[in-house]
Amino acid sequence: QVQLVESGGGLVQPGGSLRVSCAASGFTFSTYYMSWVRQAPGKGLEWVSSINFGGGGTYYADSVKGRFTISRDNVRNTLYLQMNSLKPEDTALYYCARVGDGLTMESYDYWGQGTQVTVSL
Repeated sequence: QVQLVESGGGLVQPGGSLRVSCAASGFTFSTYYMSWVRQAPGKGLEWVSSINFGGGGTYYADSVKGRFTISRDNVRNTLYLQMNSLKPEDTALYYCARVGDGLTMESYDYWGQGTQVTVSL
């Protein structure tokens, strides 16, 4: 069965860096776009970034552009999100998701359980 398992979250100071990972299994990872989505406390889901099959095409929300980098390893079936220059407003539960047939979050057909990122002094 399809599984997405995030890891790497934690507490980091403002201005710091963190890399979160998502281990995928149960499907042919290299044939799907993948995305990161986050949910801040008391707020709705916010799309963060997406990546195409081979990793050559990447897309970012304006709020993270220039600070976050999405990447993938199709041999290790793992998705990554490198987060630099972190701000308190980046505090959220970060989910990885498999992109189904469409471009919006409504098309995301499998989600991980999330990994918490907290940016605070």
